[in-house]
Amino acid sequence: MERFNAIWITREEGAKKQNPAEVREISLDDLMPGDVTVRVKYTTMNYKDALAITGRNPVVRTFPMIPGIDLAGEVVASDSVKFKPGDKVLLNGFGVGETHMGAYAEMARLNADWLIAMPAGLSGWQAMAIGTAGYTAMLCVMALERAGLVPDAGPILVTGASGGVGSVATAILSRLGFEVIASTGKSSEEAYLKRLGASSIIDRGELSAPGRPLGKERWAGAIDVAGSFTLANVLAQTRYGGAVAACGLAQGMDLPGSVAPFILRGVTLCGIDSVMAPIPRRIEAYERLVRDLDKNLLTEISTEIGFDDLIGKADELLDGKVRGRLVVKMG
Repeated sequence: MERFNAIWITREEGAKKQNPAEVREISLDDLMPGDVTVRVKYTTMNYKDALAITGRNPVVRTFPMIPGIDLAGEVVASDSVKFKPGDKVLLNGFGVGETHMGAYAEMARLNADWLIAMPAGLSGWQAMAIGTAGYTAMLCVMALERAGLVPDAGPILVTGASGGVGSVATAILSRLGFEVIASTGKSSEEAYLKRLGASSIIDRGELSAPGRPLGKERWAGAIDVAGSFTLANVLAQTRYGGAVAACGLAQGMDLPGSVAPFILRGVTLCGIDSVMAPIPRRIEAYERLVRDLDKNLLTEISTEIGFDDLIGKADELLDGKVRGRLVVKMG
């Protein structure tokens, strides 16, 4: 039987912390059940993947586990009528890498209901340069549009702008005609963010400390990856009738704010879940990404690494030392 490498995470029974992630040679017999087997061609590293590898936060809930929440690959075996050998497929989320063995192996056995066909116009590399971060960014843009925001409404703030979600969100919004205010803690990334389309840059320190229940109305909407005081301040400075899409908790899970923006300015807070989003919404998001994201920017946003680099890059990503997206070429 074919053997292949995987990043393997274990935890001793009764232990509170997982063991250090390691590379292990395994076979298909070591994988969890599923009706589609995929040869993984490309994957990526997201914030959640880095947490899984390092164990800094207990995102892995089943052991042993292969992390990796995103993959692009080719079907090699299928018991489902939805896919056949040779089909190019894409996966984001659905608990893969947390409760079901994921993408950081050369082969993955998955549920057909979690997969979508590779969208026309995207290569596997491009799909992983987008990844969960870029797909989440598109879900955020779609939510702001559903809330009625158009370019003439005013600027859109993007927090964590030099990260994966923020980079793609900045590029999409700019191409759609929005003025983008990019918030970042890295002053050195100003030129990069302006190449993606940001009109102006603000320091994340303006938003990350406790603030007033209501502030000056500065933006018509926002995409926030931070939560905590940052999200509270973003809401407090959103214009009347504006909307904020919240998709992350890099600063914290709390929301130490006030109801004032909601009841005095009619601000809408849109919660964005990318993990369990229904398949039709995923397909719509990827169709929009093919159309509304300048794919030439993906080489600017992304850095390619190999499978052997994954464990070492996890701490770098969590420490804010990675710009944009990491694309992992497997095999």
